[in-house]
Order: sequence, then C-alpha cells, then structure tokens
Amino acid sequence: MYAAERQQWLLDRTRDRGRIDVAAVAEELDVTPETIRRDLGGLERQGLVRRVHGGAIPSDLLDFEPGVGQRDTQYGAEKERIAKAALAELGNAATILIDAGTTTARLANVLPRERDITVVTNSLPIASSLAGRPNVHLRLLGGRVRATTLATVDDWAVSLLAGLTVDVAFLGTNGFSAARGFTTPDPDEGATKQAMLRASRRSVVVADASKFGSDQFVRFATLDSIDTLITDTGLDPAEVDALEATGPKVIRA
Repeated sequence: MYAAERQQWLLDRTRDRGRIDVAAVAEELDVTPETIRRDLGGLERQGLVRRVHGGAIPSDLLDFEPGVGQRDTQYGAEKERIAKAALAELGNAATILIDAGTTTARLANVLPRERDITVVTNSLPIASSLAGRPNVHLRLLGGRVRATTLATVDDWAVSLLAGLTVDVAFLGTNGFSAARGFTTPDPDEGATKQAMLRASRRSVVVADASKFGSDQFVRFATLDSIDTLITDTGLDPAEVDALEATGPKVIRA
C-alpha cells in the first residue's frame, strides 16, 4: 500500500469508527507505529483529523476549545505524574509563576507546605485552591477572564507581568511539536504566556503527550526558548530526540 493509499484508508477508518488507534492499525497494516503517526500528522496538517493520545479522531469532533471541566477529566493519571515530576524543577525558587491549565492546577495542589513561596498566577481555579495556604504568598494577575479557561488575559495581565521577575514559570500548552514549538488557540492567551516567559528566569512547560503534534493557531514559544518540557511516557523516544535536538530538556513522567 502506497503512502497516499494508506492515508486515505486511515481517514476512512477514522470517519467510520469515530477514532483510530495507532498500535492497532499499525499491526493491521503491518507497518510501524511511527509510520502511522507520520500519516496521521499529514492528515492533521490538512485539517482532516485531530491527533489525540494514542491515535486520532475526525477533526469535526473537536472544532472547539474544550472547557476546564472537560479537560480536567482527560488523562488524569498522566497529569498527576507530570505535576509531581514538576516539583523537582522547583529547586530553591522563592517566586514562581503558575499558568492557567489543568496540569498546572495539579502542580499547585502538590506544592510543598513546609516552605514559604510566592506564587503568581492568572488562573482563577488555582488562586482559589491556594488562597487558604498560610505558606503561600499569592498574587493574582488582573485582566479579562476567558470563560473557556478561567484565565486572566489581555493588556492588564501583560502589563503587570512586564514589571515582574520570577525564578521559575510553569506553563501549560494546547499543543507542541518539533516543527512549530508551543502553541495555543487564543491570541490573548498566547500574548499572556509570552509575557510570562519574559518575566521568568527559568521556564518549564507541563503537557501530556496527547498535545504532541497538535499545532494550534498561535505560537507563544519556540523550542529553544523553553528550558524544560515535562510530559508522559506516551511520547515516543524518537520524538523526544527531535524536540531535544533544538529545544528543551524533555522529561517523561
């Protein structure tokens, strides 16, 4: 089967069944999983499918940005492992910035309680969860609140960040890839994330492997502008090598 024929077969199977599993179809077609991932990547670039963890679904099933509640139920075990691994990147930091997101929210929940730390965040849920912690000196960024992510964005948030310097910034992302770096669907969130990077001495992105290859509308960071990426073991080692070749240290939790 030629590549074009295989991609058409994959597209038909995805539309017929609503989802496709990389490992299963690789075995059925007697090719490597990497071949199937490349094919799905090509289909995604054409807007025909949307890659998810372990496979793909038709693009018309994800024509919106999921809200916080929906995203929080997806890949919960992976997000927990990523959050715990991110603690090792805390080091001796006295000031940290935590971006809005469901994986970053898990990091906020496991912050150590035995040391004082200043936390700056643009996330209403994260601020709510940390507000009662006596060891946390909490600073909430102002701005317009996006209903989808419950994050503060726009000029108010960006202008406040311009006057800050934090030891470590922990950021979320909607997508990441070797080709496009780190991306998000919303320009205002992208601008806020860029301001967070400018305000930080060191940057850590936390994202489960389902985000790999899912390039979104706005790029907020190139690979070489991020110090560390923490993801899960669903990311193929070959993809890790491609990311590390020009970008951050990659940790699979």
